[in-house]
Amino acid sequence: MQNTITELEQLTLTSSSKRFLKETAKWCKFLSILGFVGIGLMLVFSIFTGTMNGILQNTVSQPLPKGLAITSSITYLLIAIIYFFPMYYLFQFSSRIKKALLMKNDETFEKAFEMLKSHYKYIGVLTIITMSLYLFFIVITLMKVL
Repeated sequence: MQNTITELEQLTLTSSSKRFLKETAKWCKFLSILGFVGIGLMLVFSIFTGTMNGILQNTVSQPLPKGLAITSSITYLLIAIIYFFPMYYLFQFSSRIKKALLMKNDETFEKAFEMLKSHYKYIGVLTIITMSLYLFFIVITLMKVL
């Protein structure tokens, strides 16, 4: 027998639960804003990599590889794009959960948790992809060594 909540049953939030959610929303907003600042810095680095490459070229005795500036720019740009979505979802969760608790709106409350689910789903998929790439590179390295 499955224990599900029917339409007649309601899940109620205690005052402690609401307080925890408000505090969580503050931390989510803080972390998402830091994430957006990081994304902004990555975009700035992406734009000015060519200039920095020129400065580095004048200070080192060995010539830098061709295409280093464009490769670095594209890398920073891709990381910024990948990083944007989880920060967006986290920021949306923060804003919507505050609004839902203030207005006592179930629909906004639901949308807030949808954003939180999207955040963690994105992070989970990104983690799986990253771990798969690590495993792939470890196997390739071992094949070259053996």
